[in-house]
Amino acid sequence: MRKSQLTAYSLGHFWVDFCCALLMFSRLKGAPELSLCVLVYNFCAFAMQMPIGLIADRLNRNACVAALGCCLVALGGGMARFPLPACVAAGIGNGCFHVGGGVDALNACERKSAALGVFVSPGALGIFLGSQPEAAALPAWLVALALLALGALFVLLNLRPRGTLASGNAPVRLEAGSKLWPLACCFLVVALRSWVGLALSFPWKTGAWAALAACAVALGKAAGGFLGDAMGMRRASAISLGLAALLFLLGGLPLAGVLALFLFNMTMPITLWASAKLLPGGKGFAFGALTFALFLGFLPVYLGWSAPLSPAATGCLGALASLAILLPGLAKGGLQ
Repeated sequence: MRKSQLTAYSLGHFWVDFCCALLMFSRLKGAPELSLCVLVYNFCAFAMQMPIGLIADRLNRNACVAALGCCLVALGGGMARFPLPACVAAGIGNGCFHVGGGVDALNACERKSAALGVFVSPGALGIFLGSQPEAAALPAWLVALALLALGALFVLLNLRPRGTLASGNAPVRLEAGSKLWPLACCFLVVALRSWVGLALSFPWKTGAWAALAACAVALGKAAGGFLGDAMGMRRASAISLGLAALLFLLGGLPLAGVLALFLFNMTMPITLWASAKLLPGGKGFAFGALTFALFLGFLPVYLGWSAPLSPAATGCLGALASLAILLPGLAKGGLQ
């Protein structure tokens, strides 16, 4: 992936997630059906990425899928008077953007995962900043205009060097066979990471420390791709999750907790990269399957099922369980 394309998709990831958070936390604040809206949005944004990914694999127009996502998010933002339709539009738009940009990033990550880590990292910052009360001051027309401009940029950057809208996706082939177990391991790790990330509620996560925590999540996702390239995915996973488990035990201390979040999120690009390597004829489907795992991790928190242990113990055990699942999965899949 060219630097200009990666930069555009990374900015798009920040802005799409910012706009969706702005809709959910500000534009729809006080809506009587807000609780249902949260469920509908998360289902459309994450669970729907699996069928969207399969369509994107076959369509072979990744930039167009990402651009369509921007248009739908803009539409959702303009429909805030109608909360449920707005959530459906924004959620599906979020899913389309992530799949389109994600598959292009995966296509560029045949041997290295750094580009994938850079692409996925800005979303955490977008969600954090979009959820702040100050974000509501942004005029809706400006938010929508920026989304549409980004969508046009994705298409232009794909079209200019290629002379075509085709993305170069591999022929669709979803036969997992012996790779089903390592794929399932990646799926379980993502579901667990989603649940742990949402369930952790350290008392220090307010104000500046909350901002630092969001930065740590974003930087951890970016660093995971570079570390995996430098020392291998299994070794990077072992080091990051092992250290995260230790630091989570000290998670009551703000600095230790921030570092734990940084390390814990380093496996995100690794699991995405591994899934794409295991299912090269269905990268969009593999990407969507892991976001479906994110949705499953969200459900217990949405239903109010709190973690039975302290935040420190929950984080530590979550990191150790992730380590115990991911390393054998990567080894079984023949991934270093």
